Amino acid sequence: MLRALIRSIALVAASNIIFLSAAIADTWPDKPVRIIVPYAPGGIADLVARLIAPLLQEGLGQSIVIENKTGASGSLGTAYVARSAPDGYTLLLGLAAPQTLNQFIYKVDYDGVKDFAPITLVNTNPMVLMVKASLPVTNVRELIAYAKAHPGKLNFSGAGGLTSYSGEIFKHMAGIDMVDVRYRGGAPAVTAAVSGETDLTFANYSDALPWMGSDRLRALALTGSKRFPQSPNLPTIAESGLPNYNVTGWSALFAPAGTPPERINKIAAILSKGFKRPDMREKMAKIGAEPGGGSPQELADLVRTDANKWKSFVEKTGIKIGQ
Repeated sequence: MLRALIRSIALVAASNIIFLSAAIADTWPDKPVRIIVPYAPGGIADLVARLIAPLLQEGLGQSIVIENKTGASGSLGTAYVARSAPDGYTLLLGLAAPQTLNQFIYKVDYDGVKDFAPITLVNTNPMVLMVKASLPVTNVRELIAYAKAHPGKLNFSGAGGLTSYSGEIFKHMAGIDMVDVRYRGGAPAVTAAVSGETDLTFANYSDALPWMGSDRLRALALTGSKRFPQSPNLPTIAESGLPNYNVTGWSALFAPAGTPPERINKIAAILSKGFKRPDMREKMAKIGAEPGGGSPQELADLVRTDANKWKSFVEKTGIKIGQ
């Protein structure tokens, strides 16, 4: 009888624990949720974060707070989220470079694959290779020929991450010598090319858009693997002189590793549904992005694939990019 009584008490206690855990889970979120953006306000990452905030606010029933934590080419803000509590209240708008590339180029305080719980892909966006109007080239082949005829004379502007890495990969694959000039944001990097301070730039589509078709800069090609719907006549670098070149930017939502799966799945479902709305697709198009979506596992596969690709490339070429 005593054993039966103890067993009954244990069952009741276990049931209460399960009930209490479910009750706690059901209250999430009961306070504002933060999205950490590891880049400055006004850039593609910040714009995308502010586009998805209303979707999450509507779906979660809580305020969404955007916080910009900049530095070290996106690595400082990314590391901050890696060290945050895995409770679903601190999220990261992660970008391709700090998530899959930076750790192979210089020391960072996180592992872009192991320290995060992937939620969903937010968007993809190409970068644009643009040259100053006075440079006597009209396509990628002419640019490569000009650079080979003037070794070390050309310089290109970028803002760290994939904008600078695009140029380094271009240099390596084309067998040319150009100087990497670093700026503290995408817009200043483009402005440098507009003013003639640099000869060319690799810019996020959103930063390039105001100058495409102007008389100050000449857009030569896109860095991605395919043409972009907003600029169907602009070729890719791969099809216009440098086969197999492909650098595609993306951003995605992450939480610290260990965040409860039910919270991860809830956020992923909200965004995946929201990205199908015509108004959201239109808003993304205006900033030069294509909406994402998909499951946490699909994002995990993308991150792992990109990390392996960049690790292999860095080890093979010995490319170094400062912060």
